[in-house]
Amino acid sequence: MNNILRSTAAPALLVLAFTTGSAWAQTPASGAAAPASTAQTGGHAKKHQDFVEQRIDELHAALKITDQQSQQWDAFAQTMRDNAKDADQAFRERASKLGSMTADEAMKSYASITQLHAQNMQKLATAFSALYATLSDDQKKTADVLFRNEHKHGKRHGPQRQHKPAAGGAASAPVPASD
Repeated sequence: MNNILRSTAAPALLVLAFTTGSAWAQTPASGAAAPASTAQTGGHAKKHQDFVEQRIDELHAALKITDQQSQQWDAFAQTMRDNAKDADQAFRERASKLGSMTADEAMKSYASITQLHAQNMQKLATAFSALYATLSDDQKKTADVLFRNEHKHGKRHGPQRQHKPAAGGAASAPVPASD
């Protein structure tokens, strides 16, 4: 039962853990699998902060943010940082209690984390909308491609999910990984 919960909840939890993440990058599957010691958790938080900062720098460079856009950019970047911090804290708290949770408590904990993810994404979308409104047409084209996770040649980054064939039918077209 515990393995079933982990195998079904872990992918969704990882999406949230790197939320700020979800529109920005793919993450390794090892991050939220089991409770970690305080030292390991602190190391993970530092790595996650470093990852978020790296992603912020990459986006800043790719979008060629100007001085005139810095106020909206700074608000967007700070939202990414705050969301990452909130998600890290929620996952650390859940991981520290997961071993002693009942199935009901685990489900409620997961629901809380999912709700946090939705709130964080709403904050991020609001901050991004303000930034997007200040972008030039060329910057918007770049952002549009980045947020679809596409290469210049139309290939998608990250894993592709495919539907299993229906009885007697062929597999449907790949579905992009959810953001």
